[in-house]
Amino acid sequence: MVGAQIPVFRFGYMSPLYIARSNEIAARQLGDEMIVMSARDSTLFSLNNVGLVIWQAADGRTSLEDIVKNKVCAEFEIAPEEALKDAENFVRELAGHGIMRVSDKPFE
Repeated sequence: MVGAQIPVFRFGYMSPLYIARSNEIAARQLGDEMIVMSARDSTLFSLNNVGLVIWQAADGRTSLEDIVKNKVCAEFEIAPEEALKDAENFVRELAGHGIMRVSDKPFE
């Protein structure tokens, strides 16, 4: 998904956005922190607690909106609109490095 635009989603305004972890990464959880490296460009990311929740829930079948609503907002005190905006930016950055796959349909 190199150079692809990821649509901006707002609750109820677009079709769902589905996310899945790429197979082209190296990842290791160290305590409460997840370290992820892109095999494509060797970029290293350290995911915070919210990023870790999104990462762990990125199964390709659950929409980003559902992950935010049912996981992120349930665990952290944050408004759904703000959480979704932050999640979109996070996913967009990871997808740009080949770490996350994004689709408007569930992955198989």
